[in-house]
Amino acid sequence: MLSLAYAGKGAKLVPMFSQLSDGLDNVFKKLKGQGKISEKNISDAMREIRMSLLEADVDFGVTKKFIATVKEDALGEKVIKSITPGQQIVKVFQDALVDLLGGDAAPLDLNPPARIVMCGLNGAGKTTTSGKLALRLKKEGRKPILIACDLYRPAAVEQLVTLAKEIDVPVYRADPDEKDLLKVAKKAISWAESQSGNVLIFDTAGRQEIDQELVLELKDLCDYLKPKETLLVADAATGQQSVSVATHFDEAVGLTGIVLTKLDGDARGGAALSMRSVTGKPIKYIGEGEKLEDFDAFVPSRMAERILGMGDVVGLVEKAAEVIDEEEAMRIANRMKKATFDFNDFLAQMKMMQKMGPLEGILGMMPGAGKLKGLAGAMDEGKLKKVEAIVLSMTPIERERPEILNGKRRLRLAKGSGNSITQVNQFLRQFGQMRKMMRSKGKMKKMLSQFGAGGMDMGGLGGDFPKGMKF
Repeated sequence: MLSLAYAGKGAKLVPMFSQLSDGLDNVFKKLKGQGKISEKNISDAMREIRMSLLEADVDFGVTKKFIATVKEDALGEKVIKSITPGQQIVKVFQDALVDLLGGDAAPLDLNPPARIVMCGLNGAGKTTTSGKLALRLKKEGRKPILIACDLYRPAAVEQLVTLAKEIDVPVYRADPDEKDLLKVAKKAISWAESQSGNVLIFDTAGRQEIDQELVLELKDLCDYLKPKETLLVADAATGQQSVSVATHFDEAVGLTGIVLTKLDGDARGGAALSMRSVTGKPIKYIGEGEKLEDFDAFVPSRMAERILGMGDVVGLVEKAAEVIDEEEAMRIANRMKKATFDFNDFLAQMKMMQKMGPLEGILGMMPGAGKLKGLAGAMDEGKLKKVEAIVLSMTPIERERPEILNGKRRLRLAKGSGNSITQVNQFLRQFGQMRKMMRSKGKMKKMLSQFGAGGMDMGGLGGDFPKGMKF
């Protein structure tokens, strides 16, 4: 693919868990290089893994217990006497990681009456997450209704109303002068019946920190609603503070699950590894971007594979199937095979990949993502926009026939796209090299079957791809 992904507006290009993944990758490389594993090898490896976990902001107690479990299993006879002990230890670590993250995925309880209370501190993304959850449930065939229960912050109510309009789901908002939360909840339930909704999502008020008033108000609401789900929305980037917040909310209202947001904004992600163990509550969803579609179910086994650089191919295929037009993708692939790929195709592919969400999320789903270090930075929003601007500055005939782009036309493209003539020339040269490569069946087959082989880079637009990583 030419246009691998697109980072949403303002997104940080930070692959989730990249810091931890890098540390673990280095440790396991050393172990795999050993023909024979000794207790000293394992002890040294566990020491490095412990440091990697702590640096990733994993809770100290969780880290200590996890390392003890892995070390005990790694010293077992099955590993020590294995033909490939290094790989066996990776498997031991992976299994322990899946257990730490919760074992099996934990779906929502949507049996009637399906009521979901969203709680959390201000700034965690609670209102946006309510909208994301509503959109996901709508796609699954449910009839969600959003209910604004933040009676302190008018901006939160307006935000929820805007999100509801965007995803076309009903939203209940109370009278601006109403301050009795239970009255609001009662009226909302009655109103929802007239809307034929079957899942009610209550977006509650938050604070900058947990206080008694917030806890009591939330407790009264939950006592009245008796929700099937009480979900804590927590900012993953706040690290161990998120674990403390989760513990306090759980003690107050009895959480049924956690939604981790902003996983695309922090390379550590230690909160995800700590929360399940500390609170005993499953992580049910994760948010990895600003778009309403950037919201996925949390599957422990898949997340463990991503942390270990194995990728999440199933998740990647699911995400692609949701947003990519199969016929259009096949049309582009056939044109690539016939070496008739032009700038219209290039632009169409960029548009398709933009729909898949932030680049760091997609990179994390690809096997061997750790080897793509630097790719996210080389293809951030600004650089992709520069590429797109060049193509959009072309006339229809120029997009179909790249060979007619002479010096005069290139100068016009540079001025029209806000790029330098050097950047335009380098981009066009790389595009020409790619088309030339397409005429070689051997090279083309290799590119289509082996991700990262041959093709085109965009070094002229502010940064080279890593060696061997071209499109």
